[in-house]
Amino acid sequence: MKKLGLMVCTNSSIDYLNYDFDVKIIRSMVIMGDKEFVDYEELTAPEFYDMLDKNPNILPRTSMASTGTMLEAYETLRDQGYDTILFVTISSKMSGIYDNAVMAKNMVEGVDVHVFDSKSVGYIECAMIFKAHEDYLAGKSIEEIIADLEFIRDNNKIYFAVNDLKFLIKNGRLSNAAGFMANMLKIKPLLEIDKQGAVVSIEKIRTFSKAVDRVIEKFLEETVGKDVEVFIIHANNPETTLYIREKVLTVRPELGEIKDYLLAPAVAAHSGQGAITVGYILKK
Repeated sequence: MKKLGLMVCTNSSIDYLNYDFDVKIIRSMVIMGDKEFVDYEELTAPEFYDMLDKNPNILPRTSMASTGTMLEAYETLRDQGYDTILFVTISSKMSGIYDNAVMAKNMVEGVDVHVFDSKSVGYIECAMIFKAHEDYLAGKSIEEIIADLEFIRDNNKIYFAVNDLKFLIKNGRLSNAAGFMANMLKIKPLLEIDKQGAVVSIEKIRTFSKAVDRVIEKFLEETVGKDVEVFIIHANNPETTLYIREKVLTVRPELGEIKDYLLAPAVAAHSGQGAITVGYILKK
């Protein structure tokens, strides 16, 4: 492998992290009422959350990049001298981005494209891209790099709570939504991303604060005796982020620093304002 081109979708929220290498980002459209915006380029997370605050009745939607857009991205990287491309996508259970990326892969010529289904979203995608870059600098083959990404994919967990289920249900992102009737939308369930990469409800909880406490409990139970990288992802909810960090570190001070990451509009459109996640990646 002479030169590896890295790609990730906008659902990774990588725009809000610091990194010092080239990554091509495939961006979704965020639809707010009758207006469309390119995620991050035309609508940043702070701007998006401000719009939600000012228009509480608006239901954001998203539109993913086309197969043609992805094909063009592959061809651009090929023409820039990359002979191998690795594209890490949001879970195929949450979006059609993976399928479009595979279709584009089958259309491009002159470059070896690998499309990797993260079976997750947000920081997990970023962790994979960062690991791929690290491995590439270390001289690993594409097969070795993918094996390391598979380890991350198979050894992480995300628990989260949302303030309002309507975003997940109406946008079709909650896999077991059939169990929720319209008059039960006030429930603030404990949610997880399962091994197949789907968002599922695992416990029904009546208040958001109790759901957050249960997220913390599940995280602490799950990580006993494990060496893990811990992270918090939130949809403009710094207060709950601070609460979770303090609660977790009170019980597990050895974890040290717990970083937090902001959700991009393309993801927060489905989680809603205030959603909060606690997750971990098992260290090798």
